[in-house]
Amino acid sequence: MINISKTTLGKLIEFQRGYDLPKSEMIDGVYPVRSSNGILGYHNEYKAKGPGITIGRSGTVGIPHLIKSNFYPHNTSLFIKDFKGNDVEYIFYLLTNLKLGDRKSGSGVPTMNRNHLHPLEILAHLDVLTQKKIAKVLSDLDAKIEVNNKINAELEAMAKLIYDYWFVQFDFPDQDGKPYKSSGGKMVYNKELKREIPEGWGLKKLSNCCKIIDCLHSKKSDYHFENENCYLLQLDNIKDDGLLDLSKKYYVSKEEYMRWTYRIEVQDNDLVITNAGRVAGLAQIPKNVVAGIGRNITAIRPTTILPTFLYYTFQGAEMNRQIKLNTDTGSFFKSLNVRGIKELLVIRPPKYLEQSFEEIAIKHRRKRELNSLQNQKLSELRDWLLPMLMNGQVTVGEAEEKLGMVAEENIKYRGL
Repeated sequence: MINISKTTLGKLIEFQRGYDLPKSEMIDGVYPVRSSNGILGYHNEYKAKGPGITIGRSGTVGIPHLIKSNFYPHNTSLFIKDFKGNDVEYIFYLLTNLKLGDRKSGSGVPTMNRNHLHPLEILAHLDVLTQKKIAKVLSDLDAKIEVNNKINAELEAMAKLIYDYWFVQFDFPDQDGKPYKSSGGKMVYNKELKREIPEGWGLKKLSNCCKIIDCLHSKKSDYHFENENCYLLQLDNIKDDGLLDLSKKYYVSKEEYMRWTYRIEVQDNDLVITNAGRVAGLAQIPKNVVAGIGRNITAIRPTTILPTFLYYTFQGAEMNRQIKLNTDTGSFFKSLNVRGIKELLVIRPPKYLEQSFEEIAIKHRRKRELNSLQNQKLSELRDWLLPMLMNGQVTVGEAEEKLGMVAEENIKYRGL
C-alpha cells in the first residue's frame, strides 16, 4: 500500500521572500542571483545555501527552480528557508506538480506570497526514504535529458567550427591537405559581399538553389484531432537549437490538412523558418517527419544545394547579416517575408567541398535528431510519472520497471 498523507504546504516547508539587490549594487562574483525570470547575474556573496529552491514571486510566478550551489535569492522570488527535514529534490518535483503559477493573486501584475502558499492543502509522501526514491526516478530522467542536450550542443559546436574554418575563414583543405587561405590560396574580391572569397567560388540567390514556399493562409484553423498524421508545425515547435519539438502537435482535420499542404508538405532535409514573432527561427526537418506548415512559417526545400550545408550556412554571420537587412520593422512587430528570404545570397563552393562538408555534418545532425527524439520520449515519460508518483497512483517499483522498458526500446531504436 502506498503511504501518502494529506497535509499543508506550510507543514512541509517554509518559504521566505528574497532580498533586495539593485543591479547597480551587484558586485561581480560566483554566486548566482536568482530572480523570478532566471539568473539575474552573479554576486560576491550568497544569502542561501545550496541545494535550494526558488519560485517566482512577481512577474513569472510559481515556477520552481532547483539550485545546487549557494545562491542569492532576489526579492522578485521566494526561496525555501526551511525544508524541515524533507528531501530537497522531492520538494522540487512536488512543487512542479502543484503548478503554483495557476494559483497566483493580484489583479494587475501577477504576484505570489508565502501567506497564499503555506495554507495550501496537498497530498505528499512524508517518509524521507520514499521521497528520495521518488526523486531519484524523476531526477534520473532529467539527468538523461541533460546529458543528451550537452551531447547535442557539442555536436552542433563541432559542425559549426568546421563550417567556420572552411567557409568563413576559407581554410578548407586544399589539394595537398593544407589550409587553403593560410597556405596562400588565391582570393578574389566580391563586390556584393564586399570581401574576398576563394577563386572559383560563386554567389547564388537562395531562390536559385531552393524551392521556397509559405503557407499563404492568414486564418488559423481550429484544433481538431482526426488523424495522427494531420498536424501543422507552429512557431513553438521550432527550437533555438535548430531541432523540432513535436511533444505538442497542432492537429487539424484531414480536409484542413489538405488545404494547408497542397503547395508543400515538409519532410526530411527541408528547412522551416519563422517569418514573424521570433524572426528567422530555423529548424531542419528530421527523418520520419512529414507535416504541414502553419502561419508565419516558410518552407525551404533544397534543390541544387546540399541540405545540411545549407542549414549551417543559415547559422553563419553572413546570412544573419543579410536576414537583418531583409527584415521589415513594423510599428508592432518585425517580419521576414518570403520575398526577402528569396533574395538571400548563398556562397557556393566547389561541389566536392560542399559534399565533403555534408558527409561530416550529416553524421552530427543525425545523432542530434536521434537524441532529440529520445529526449521527447523521456520528457513525456517524466511528465506522465510526475503526477502518478506524487499522488500515489504508481509505486517507485512500477516506475522503475517502466524505465527499464524504455531503456530497452532505446537500445533497439539505436540499433545497438
